[in-house]
Amino acid sequence: MLMELFSFYNVENLFLPDPKPVHKLDPTRSGLRNWDEKRYKNKLFKISHVFQLMKEDNGVLPFIIGLAEVSGRKVLEDLVEMEPFNSEYGIVHYNSMDERKVDVALLYDKTKVEVIDSETITFFFEITNKNKGYYDTTRDVLFSKIKYKGEIINVFVAHLPSKREKDINKPKRAFILNEVRERIMKIVDIDKEHIILCGDFNENPDDENLVQILSDNDHKKVLMNPFQELFSTRNYSTFHFKSGLLYDQIMMSRSLLDNKTLAFQDAHIFNSEKISSKIRNFEGRPFRTYAGTRYLGGYSDHFPVFVKFKSLQ
Repeated sequence: MLMELFSFYNVENLFLPDPKPVHKLDPTRSGLRNWDEKRYKNKLFKISHVFQLMKEDNGVLPFIIGLAEVSGRKVLEDLVEMEPFNSEYGIVHYNSMDERKVDVALLYDKTKVEVIDSETITFFFEITNKNKGYYDTTRDVLFSKIKYKGEIINVFVAHLPSKREKDINKPKRAFILNEVRERIMKIVDIDKEHIILCGDFNENPDDENLVQILSDNDHKKVLMNPFQELFSTRNYSTFHFKSGLLYDQIMMSRSLLDNKTLAFQDAHIFNSEKISSKIRNFEGRPFRTYAGTRYLGGYSDHFPVFVKFKSLQ
């Protein structure tokens, strides 16, 4: 019996190094302070090291990895050249129209996975009281149809608009999730294919939007979210002030419960001490790259999450 991991990781602002500013106050592409080659290389090493640690703990690297907060394809090309990927991972990435220029992406083990099709699902939101033709854009949802051991899996990777200013983005998240849900229901009903939906949803597993997406229009459960149970037992992937949050989740179609090729086993937050903060007040929280404008040199402000599958074939 084989084991496979599927992982999702919000890597916190993986940007190429900024060109040196001509003037001291020139704005930078990354929006980060002193984001230079040395810090970029350290960040790449840290992110690749997370997956090395995951492999040491579980005996296997994830065969598919969803990523959020990556800026452009080049950072992904640099990442997959490193240990433990060693250029054996393929990349699915499209530039989105996000105002911060951060996208989602998919990495996959080329020896196990074939990508049949991929596209972005783009969302435009009209801004009221502005010039006609001016739209508010957000991060795309990435869709990939992959083949693993002869079975088709439809993978969605999302990074939903964040919570801020009295949560003005809540309707946007509801709109995006509703569109994704309609696509999922169609695939399950008509194509009878497997689904995996992963991402940073900027909502916890018990939030209304994420509960609704699990069922079809007849209230029949179509997807399962193993992160509901983790959240109810106070397991978190990121933190905001004093609150623990589980915004990073992986949901899947119920067809993956008793499947011979991939059968769901359990879900985890990869909160290894090695990638956690050493500062006393922040123990048990992710060791992040920046705190505001202060460079800390850590990994990310999120822990990666993953699910384990048994493969009986």
